[in-house]
Amino acid sequence: MSATDTKVQALIDKAQWREERKKLRALLLDSQLEESVKWGKLCYSLNGANVAVIFGMKHYCAIGFFKGSLIDDAQALLVSPGENSQAMRQIRFTALADIDAQEGVIRDYIRRAIDVEKAGLQVDFKAKRELVAPEELQRKLDDEPTLKAAFAALTPGRQRAYILHFSAAKQARTRASRVEKCIPHILAGKGLNDR
Repeated sequence: MSATDTKVQALIDKAQWREERKKLRALLLDSQLEESVKWGKLCYSLNGANVAVIFGMKHYCAIGFFKGSLIDDAQALLVSPGENSQAMRQIRFTALADIDAQEGVIRDYIRRAIDVEKAGLQVDFKAKRELVAPEELQRKLDDEPTLKAAFAALTPGRQRAYILHFSAAKQARTRASRVEKCIPHILAGKGLNDR
């Protein structure tokens, strides 16, 4: 058994959402997508491009589509996983019966996601370009060239996560405190949620 197979099996064997995960996995594999494990989740791709992922959260299980914002959501089933999500959309389930009842619709959404990928459509991440670093971060970056270089070396997604985290604080004192706490992580080349 390969390392990938072992990781897949470990995820399938998790107690929470086991049957729901198995059912969603079968639907995705039936669509001829390639299976792997990424970010600790079952991930499905087409010619190396991520198309879908299975989430097992505390209160729901979901199938997520990486370019879900581009899918025609005729049944209005797709939800954004968070307020800052621009591309990812999910269909959420709380029981295996939900998946069984909507199997045809789920297959249709999987097909739509594959069609989006085959068409080469891309999400326009406007908000990523429009993000402005809060004053407290900008001051630190201007004062510390090493920090500025480390921040610039982070992936755009990691930069975005930090900026959103710092900007979410209402008070300047809190923003400054958040920046200070994150400096070691930034200097280590890590994202906000990296360990």
